Amino acid sequence: MAAARPTRTPMKSTRLPVGLYAAQCEECFKWRLISTQEEYEDIRSKLIEEPFTCHRKTDTSCKDPPDIEYDATRTWGIDKPNIPKTPEGFTRHLVVRKNFSKFDAYYVTPTGKTVRSPTEMQAFLGANPRHKDVPLTDFSFTIPRLMEETVPESILKEGLDSSSAKRIKKTKDEFAHTD
Repeated sequence: MAAARPTRTPMKSTRLPVGLYAAQCEECFKWRLISTQEEYEDIRSKLIEEPFTCHRKTDTSCKDPPDIEYDATRTWGIDKPNIPKTPEGFTRHLVVRKNFSKFDAYYVTPTGKTVRSPTEMQAFLGANPRHKDVPLTDFSFTIPRLMEETVPESILKEGLDSSSAKRIKKTKDEFAHTD
């Protein structure tokens, strides 16, 4: 399961939103675009029990070309399987930090409040009787793994002196030599 930024060019904002959702077929290993975040979350929440295959998409089979290629034209993040589906009325947002060091996960509540941690979510649920029956376990602040070989070269060229930039460069170099 993957979430991908739609372009390689970093934006000026401090948060880069996820623009596409994709799932990899367990049979042919081709990537298939998933139409909505809700559909993606449904697939991801049951991935171990119900592995994704091309046949789950209407009019799609393993014989069809992939919808999207895993390459460095976009920055990719791979989600862990079986993260719970976001409860109705809430929205889970994933964003890449401007320096591409990692993703951040947060939720927007039905009231429009942004919640960034399980502690904040517990406080929100406790303060809003309408949502008191929503279990805290239905919210996951687990972040996707940033696929370092897909981080834009421009980030590395900015001369970042962080350990993550050095690690990304090392991974990209290793990736280039394995082709």
